[in-house]
Amino acid sequence: MSDKPSALTVRPTKKQKELLSFIEAFITEHGYSPSYREIMNGLNYTSVATVALHVGNLIKRGHLRKRDHSARSLEVVRASTKEVVVMPPPSEDDHGQWLVAQVTQHFKTAEAAPAVTQEHVDNLYVLLGALRVLGHGEAAESFMERLSTLKPVTEAATTD
Repeated sequence: MSDKPSALTVRPTKKQKELLSFIEAFITEHGYSPSYREIMNGLNYTSVATVALHVGNLIKRGHLRKRDHSARSLEVVRASTKEVVVMPPPSEDDHGQWLVAQVTQHFKTAEAAPAVTQEHVDNLYVLLGALRVLGHGEAAESFMERLSTLKPVTEAATTD
């Protein structure tokens, strides 16, 4: 066991909490993460470099995650991503937001699993198809690159 405290034991500062809240709200509303320029404008920062500095610190502290070589790939990291969170059913107007939250949770579950199964991948394809059917194709597309990086373990590999 390591003596070093986990990254999430370092609580975010007031400014960092504000940034995390902004990113989370943006993702909930749009289905994908904001660009640095959108963060700059949304939080009234004076430069993109300031945003990059704050985002970098949050990544180091373990509060944000960014996928390599992918635009709009910021994710807010929760203390425990191993828990499956069951969200209440949506009202009529926010099915898209609810579904985006479900997709995000399914990705976290698959990525936290010791091995990604075909069932994980199939469930994500179904959810992304539902997003498209509901008219949220842009949100579905923003998840496709992430889905293509998941490599399920084959049945033969799991039975050996």
